[in-house]
Amino acid sequence: MKYQVIIIGGGPAGYTAAEAAGKAGLSVLLFEKQNLGGVCLNEGCIPTKTLLYSAKTYDGAKHASKYAVTVPEVFFDLPKIIARKSKVVRKLVLGVKSKLTSNNVTIISGEATILDKNTVRCGEETYECDNLILCTGSETFIPPIPGIDSVNYWTHREALDNKELPASLAIVGGGVIGMEFASFFNSLGVKVTVIEMMDEILGGMDKELSALLRADYAKRGIQFLLSTKVVSLAQTEEGAVVSYENAEGAGSVIAEKLLMSVGRRPVTKGFGLENLNLQRTERGSIVVNGQMESSLPGVYVCGDLTGFSLLAHTAVREAEVAVHAILGKEDRMSYAAIPGVVYTNPEIAGVGQTEESLTAKGIAYRAVKLPMAYSGRFVAENEGVNGVCKVLLGEDDTILGAHVLGNPASEIITLAGMAVEMKLKAAEWKKIVFPHPTVAEIFREAL
Repeated sequence: MKYQVIIIGGGPAGYTAAEAAGKAGLSVLLFEKQNLGGVCLNEGCIPTKTLLYSAKTYDGAKHASKYAVTVPEVFFDLPKIIARKSKVVRKLVLGVKSKLTSNNVTIISGEATILDKNTVRCGEETYECDNLILCTGSETFIPPIPGIDSVNYWTHREALDNKELPASLAIVGGGVIGMEFASFFNSLGVKVTVIEMMDEILGGMDKELSALLRADYAKRGIQFLLSTKVVSLAQTEEGAVVSYENAEGAGSVIAEKLLMSVGRRPVTKGFGLENLNLQRTERGSIVVNGQMESSLPGVYVCGDLTGFSLLAHTAVREAEVAVHAILGKEDRMSYAAIPGVVYTNPEIAGVGQTEESLTAKGIAYRAVKLPMAYSGRFVAENEGVNGVCKVLLGEDDTILGAHVLGNPASEIITLAGMAVEMKLKAAEWKKIVFPHPTVAEIFREAL
């Protein structure tokens, strides 16, 4: 029962680490108490994007006349949309399992408890390891709002499996999850209200572009209450009553359904983490070095438990770095160019520094902004739609960050991420030949 590597958690960090370690010939044991793929694959990234693509397709069909195409009648079938989402998830979960088993990873479905850095228990069995990798992910944070226990609210989990459209939906939290669900339900004709405590939606993204996206959705009928604090909740026959306060005074929103999406927090309890006594930050996240190793040699931490970004793609890279450290390969985690994407319609994506972060750090910069209409491909495929590309340059013209509002921002942002990570100057990046016509050419136009 001894393994070279034991991994707790089978999400993006866990299954990536397991596959990499197994492929390298190490003996690997992976514990997952729910479903392989973690939150991302089962109830996060993949299922939400599947739903959003159905909504985007429906939007496209409704507005096909803009492209000289006549679609007589357009309908959607929500139960079938949900069923397709479940089918996509099942297919990808099986794919993850297949990759792990083909690389000789032992998978145990059950709750693991850490006894010490080299010993883990599951049920009646005890397992030993040379290296321990913690990839326990995160969970939905539900704030202690008065009345919360009396309301039949949704988290993202219930919203993903709902097969009947509510007439109205109130969303507490205007972050990524909140805005993606706002986009989905708005496209399907639901009256949506977004209540956000901050002065703008999508905190952490470029503020100017976030405001433009919000204005676009406001035109489509979404009501936004910014700088607004929810003070109490109540359940009535008409639905959920959300009472709030802002600069204009007190008010309330009544909606048939309520979605709580104020954020997520790392899972730190229930698996014996306290038995390791690892060094933590003030906010409770585990402190790691550039190789993802904790303060206890041989114990590595990847994914949400590090508290860096709570993004699947960050977790995947962290897992690779941790396994390389175990194998003695030189590698180091860099957080300089972690892309952030919101899969609304249009998409918004950014990488590197924002104007807000540069200002806060006192770093001199200049912003180059261009309408997305400077890309011929964008104009051809986005009739009557506006967008913006912003590139942030340092005093010596080094690329510090880039932000895009417009489809397909998610697919082109990696180009900017490479420029940020490699510390390219504008003149160096401009030497790269971009294929024409592509939306990605917007970066070259900006340069």
